[in-house]
Amino acid sequence: MSPLKYLNGYPPELQAQVQQIIDAGRLGETLARRYPEANQVRSDAALFDYTQALKTRYLRSSEPLSKVCFDAKLKVIQHALGTHTRASRVQGSKLKAKREIRVASLFREAPAEFLKMIVVHELAHLKEQEHNKAFYQLCHHMAPNYAQLEFDLRLYMTHLDLQAAGSSL
Repeated sequence: MSPLKYLNGYPPELQAQVQQIIDAGRLGETLARRYPEANQVRSDAALFDYTQALKTRYLRSSEPLSKVCFDAKLKVIQHALGTHTRASRVQGSKLKAKREIRVASLFREAPAEFLKMIVVHELAHLKEQEHNKAFYQLCHHMAPNYAQLEFDLRLYMTHLDLQAAGSSL
């Protein structure tokens, strides 16, 4: 599997630049310098509060969230870093909807900006189901540097994979 699997959709020139940084052993250092702030959201309750604060600020009129939590199985099983689910059930004559957001537990240790990017992404799905232009406009509304954060998160995932493979960075 390619060490740049998270960057497959990016131009070859950009991938070559990233490969040079990896070859020089500077990817981890570069990311640490760019994102020095440690993530303070460690528990499910703190994640719920963090997500609610963003939702209240940017998506006041959207449906309420029933649950927000870290999920240790998320990346392994679903190959996703975050998920949003909607479950509807009938209670009497009413239809009750529950909304959940699950965030891969690797974000407990990730820089704060990467957690924000994932939460913003999943919150945007409350309004837009598809990854279309409106979806990304909403993401940029909540996090103006969303595109850069998404790219840097891909670099971070590459860094984690290389570390797991025993490569020295």
